Amino acid sequence: MSDTEKKVNPGGNGNYSASSIQVLEGLEAVRKRPSMYIGDTGERGLHHLVYEVVDNSIDEALAGYCKNIDVVIQKDNSVSVKDDGRGIPTELHTKENKSALEVVMTVLHAGGKFDKDSYKVSGGLHGVGVSCVNALSSYLKAEVHRDGQMWIQEYSIGKPKDDVRVAGDSDITGTIITFKPDESIFQTTVYKYETLAARLRELAFLNAGINLSIIDERAVEEDGSFRSETFFSNEGLKEFVDYLDDTRVKLTPEIIHIVTEKNDIPVEIAMQYNTTFSENIHSYVNNINTIEGGTHLTGFRRGLTRTLKNYAEQSGMLSKLKFDISGDDFREGLTSVISVKVQEPQFEGQTKTKLGNSEVSLAVDQAVSEALAHYLEENPRSARIIVNKVVLAAQARHAARKAREMVQRKNALSGGGLPGKLSDCSEKDPSLTEVFLVEGDSAGGTAKQGRDRRFQAILPLRGKILNVEKAMVHKIFENEEIKNIFTALGVTIGTEEDSKALNMVKLRYHKVIIMTDADVDGSHIATLIMTFFFRYMQDLIKAGYLYIATPPLYLLKKGKKETYAWSEQQRRQVIDEWADGVESNVHQQRYKGLGEMNAEQLWDTTMNPENRTLQQVTIDNAAEADHIFSMLMGDDVPPRRKFIEDHATYANIDA
Repeated sequence: MSDTEKKVNPGGNGNYSASSIQVLEGLEAVRKRPSMYIGDTGERGLHHLVYEVVDNSIDEALAGYCKNIDVVIQKDNSVSVKDDGRGIPTELHTKENKSALEVVMTVLHAGGKFDKDSYKVSGGLHGVGVSCVNALSSYLKAEVHRDGQMWIQEYSIGKPKDDVRVAGDSDITGTIITFKPDESIFQTTVYKYETLAARLRELAFLNAGINLSIIDERAVEEDGSFRSETFFSNEGLKEFVDYLDDTRVKLTPEIIHIVTEKNDIPVEIAMQYNTTFSENIHSYVNNINTIEGGTHLTGFRRGLTRTLKNYAEQSGMLSKLKFDISGDDFREGLTSVISVKVQEPQFEGQTKTKLGNSEVSLAVDQAVSEALAHYLEENPRSARIIVNKVVLAAQARHAARKAREMVQRKNALSGGGLPGKLSDCSEKDPSLTEVFLVEGDSAGGTAKQGRDRRFQAILPLRGKILNVEKAMVHKIFENEEIKNIFTALGVTIGTEEDSKALNMVKLRYHKVIIMTDADVDGSHIATLIMTFFFRYMQDLIKAGYLYIATPPLYLLKKGKKETYAWSEQQRRQVIDEWADGVESNVHQQRYKGLGEMNAEQLWDTTMNPENRTLQQVTIDNAAEADHIFSMLMGDDVPPRRKFIEDHATYANIDA
């Protein structure tokens, strides 16, 4: 039965009585509906377990009791998080009549973060973090060092295996949580080192003065040591912006760094202009990456625009501009990180990605206005460079608007015609359709023959699309391949309020699939396309509509036996099974391009929803994605070379 044919039948046989009402006690609700608590049961949710435990240690650090946090990925993909905080209390909790440690580990909404005397601010807003981790782990051990003793309790799927017990004396303080994700809950239980390392690096920048380390016991270096990194920042967000901009050309020598407190709200901001044409602003509340922004971002933009505009007008630098300047113009080429600490944050939605506290907007606005006005007065040369950048941005935006309007007018005059190279599908419901962005006419032709015309559309792209990381906005909208992508998808970009806003009301497909050759050139083209989507269609990625196809690398044959291999490891495994020690017995065909497969093979391996594997593109860490795209697609070669050298040992480039 297909997804569209599934029917909901509450009550089954029609009997709906009190016995039909299920009450989930304790942590059963978490196991029954894990996505409600950690987002999903895929890679993102798996890594979220570690974040929840680390957040508790960070809360100790924010309260001033913790300086070191260590994460270890063990060989069996269990994880341990150790801190040198006060240790979770172990004494009897009078209301629950059990150890406070057991309460914290097994009861939802239990924890010190609900007591303002314990934690002034906390990243784990709902207090469900560590108990959720416990519920979704096949095994968990809590080890607490406190009051001169070491206390231990072990759990299985959230239930205590025994009572909290003293396991010996201790001359340290802190908590060590070790857990193994439940394989019956998660689609994968293999942790990605890079994903966890990126989050720890981010936390180090956001919390100056704290040591965070990661050790991967699954990866052994040449000297016999485990793969590891330690993250520490002295200057916080100033170093964060320097990290994000390390491959960009800076316009001014100094980073503007604001550390202040307004209306009892600690505010830290770092910002710097560069020669690029994109806006790269990342906002955080209590270490939570608010990818949808909120009142703190609104306050930042308002303070920045007003202060810069006042300075530019008073200096007479806007007198020759023949059209109005907009807020977007003041943010082009700006890299900034905004971090606020709020006692009682109000987030919109369970995902905690948009701040709603109105008082924060004024606090950030005041902080930016005062500090930026002072900076501009004290640094007239840098101020003039920034304003000139703003004027150029306004001129480019004006040209880009004309280019966009020309494309949209042309589409309107032609009746909203689709690109000539697009082979559309017959289904009109976007939720049921998908479009493949295919590299080249040859592969596009094969894909057109192999597809299911009912719901699959094919858009061949000629060669490598424009590198948007290094192009002015109007040049992007003049590029033929990019215009075809916009037109085929049915989306538009730019409004009166926000020239970069994406309008997806008329989006024609809910699966946009990048399908390129499984070689170096194909990877480069896929990266160019993903860079374009990240910079100009990020809302489409956030909606979960962007995917990457995974064509096989090899066709293996021996007699009547035939199979495909998607990696070198799979190829070796098949050969070991088939060859009887003689590799020449197995015929191996290496696919260098999609065009080398016939239509039936391409359908069977890469396009058929019953057999294929699609990789969904997500943005788990926007700041890290910003840094990587800038480094991979920018002008600076040495960082790109180093990135490839560092990751080649651990990444299977053929996978």
